Amino acid sequence: MGSLLPLIIQLLSGAVGGNLAGSLFKNLSLGTLWNSVAGIAGGGLGAAVLNGIGIGGGDGTMTITGILSSIAGGGVGGGVVMAIIGFIKKTMNKG
Repeated sequence: MGSLLPLIIQLLSGAVGGNLAGSLFKNLSLGTLWNSVAGIAGGGLGAAVLNGIGIGGGDGTMTITGILSSIAGGGVGGGVVMAIIGFIKKTMNKG
């Protein structure tokens, strides 16, 4: 379970980040459910990027730095992916 904890933190942080971005960018919001789904996907991507450059918490060691980077990577990744999907959806609906 130790190595799953960073992933769980990243995905939950992604869902929070997606919903936070949805509340900040109301014109791009997908609704609570889809903001969460996009955020979870973005949380996983953000975490993978941080782990790839060696500063993520995905190695199973849960230090304070690992936990904070999991939260930050998940939250930022979730917000960014939600905003991108919201922008694409908004642009496609204009046509």
